[in-house]
Amino acid sequence: MASLAKDGANETADAIVVRFAGDSGDGMQLTGGQFTLSTALAGNDLATFPDFPAEIRAPQGTLFGVSAFQINFGSREINTAGDAPDVLVAMNPAALKVNLPSLKPGGLVIIDTGEFTKRNLDKAKYDISPLEDDTLARYDTLAFDISALTIQAVEPFGLGKKDALRSKNMWTLGLALWMFDRERGPIEDWLKSKFKNRPDIADANIAALNAGHAYGETAELAGPIRQMSMPAVAAEPGLYRTITGAEAISLGLVAGAQLADLPMFFGGYPITPASAILHHLARLKEFGVTTFQAEDEIAAICASIGASYAGQLGVTSSSGPGIALKTEAMGLAIMTELPLVIVNSQRGGPSTGLPTKTEQSDLYQAIYGRNGDAPMPVIAACSPGDAFEVAIEAVRIATTYMTPVMLLTDGYIANAAEPWPVPDPDSFTPFPAKFMQEKNGEQLLPYKRDEKGARPWIKPGTPGLMHRIGGIEKQVDTGHIDYAPDNHQAMTDARMNKVLGVEVPDQEIAEGAAGGKLVVAGWGSTYGPIRRAVGNMRARGLDVSHIHVRHIWPMPKNLGELLKSFDHVLVPEMNTGQFKTVLRDQFLVDAQPLTKTSGQPFQIAELEDAIGKFFDGIDGNEGGQVPANDQQLPSTEQ
Repeated sequence: MASLAKDGANETADAIVVRFAGDSGDGMQLTGGQFTLSTALAGNDLATFPDFPAEIRAPQGTLFGVSAFQINFGSREINTAGDAPDVLVAMNPAALKVNLPSLKPGGLVIIDTGEFTKRNLDKAKYDISPLEDDTLARYDTLAFDISALTIQAVEPFGLGKKDALRSKNMWTLGLALWMFDRERGPIEDWLKSKFKNRPDIADANIAALNAGHAYGETAELAGPIRQMSMPAVAAEPGLYRTITGAEAISLGLVAGAQLADLPMFFGGYPITPASAILHHLARLKEFGVTTFQAEDEIAAICASIGASYAGQLGVTSSSGPGIALKTEAMGLAIMTELPLVIVNSQRGGPSTGLPTKTEQSDLYQAIYGRNGDAPMPVIAACSPGDAFEVAIEAVRIATTYMTPVMLLTDGYIANAAEPWPVPDPDSFTPFPAKFMQEKNGEQLLPYKRDEKGARPWIKPGTPGLMHRIGGIEKQVDTGHIDYAPDNHQAMTDARMNKVLGVEVPDQEIAEGAAGGKLVVAGWGSTYGPIRRAVGNMRARGLDVSHIHVRHIWPMPKNLGELLKSFDHVLVPEMNTGQFKTVLRDQFLVDAQPLTKTSGQPFQIAELEDAIGKFFDGIDGNEGGQVPANDQQLPSTEQ
């Protein structure tokens, strides 16, 4: 990145990482979201990482009440939200203390001195103000009273001090828009729309936005920085929008239901980070979507199974603890062989765990976590945009093979945003669901299977097609209750073979070629940092490739052969090595784990270091656990 501290004309860079940090009531997520909008409209590629406390309203000014929003944007392809920020905006002492260790040496920190009172310094456990010692010596610092400047900007609107200070995030956003040469118009339009019933509030926020922009424009910030330009990234022509993983899943589920020619029923219960899917789907009623907020997780999935039985596409969603509650009902869906999509937005666990932090620790739960032999297809999205296609694929598998399907995302994918080329609807092949209309023999055989192993889908009330449904073992073909040992063996095999026979594409190599010294095999949201790390190490001449697996169960038929063509297999994942164990079990490859369970995504540098150990000539130091990184997450000592 070009330095932010040079004199003269506007500087340029190919990528910049900015982190907005403040109290959880300072509007940092909103500020970051609107800066993301302006960045997307400027034509830059981007990736974001919202990071906020689990508490609804954490104690004001405390270290664990800090909310942050990081965005990495540039004129080249962007795969991650960035390892460390080039610019940190700290709205109070706690935000500075938590986030300063992650700022790059020589980076720029912008500080609101108006919040550096003795009380706030005490809450942040500062004995001496960092503005008065050498805490900031390694960084370029721009410190001024944003609070006072905001109050001054909105004074004509007659707001009290408390209401006036609510606009300081807009003042800060205005300054950021000037710093990176962004247009204010879209933000002004958004404010007018958001506060259309309170035009005085809209005008006050617009005034604060313009004041922050003018501060940079007229003062030239005369100290450490100048305005920086960021050219647009080269991109294929088309319609683009910024999309989060939760939005992409919602749209993909609707698209999948349309391709299957089915109405959709979504049964959910609020839980972080999955709640956003319920919120988005509730706005899509015109596409034949019914949303139901149930009284608990069990009711949500059972209602969705009932909808599938009635001939709709049943969908439910949750995170780890809620998925655990849904487990018995998943077995019911497997036994009744009804299509159902279960979205698991993973978070740190077990139990309540880390509600707002990310992890990939539900893989065992997804593949194995049910009583009895209860096989279920499992697929995983690797990015916010990828979640759209993965959701369609989940619907295809569920309706084609009459089975529940689990779709894995995580908190990072669900909350993060990236530019997304809106696909042409005609580019997707329809897979219309078929319902039985008449008997398939002299008597109805509701469990007679087709060539894919799927039983027929029969809407209740169809004349002449009355049949039993439930969780007790079914007789082959007839569906009658049958406890016979040979029948249970036959039905267990049939359910297993149906899932193992799900047609999935052959595994492709994301970067590199088959055969070689090392392959980094990942799944889910590790895609971005792995792709960047492997690309960087290949540029240095190292023989390393990247495979990223979407179909977790069943796996692509060529995956084992592909993995065995490499001397070494490294599996980075945000758990204690679950996918590594699955690969070892299925393909007998000596996969080495690289694990991280700190609640934060992998950094590119962490993966580069792990890759380098396969080429340093030192035996036995490969893989292992990535140490907890206090630059990403505040420690108890802090």
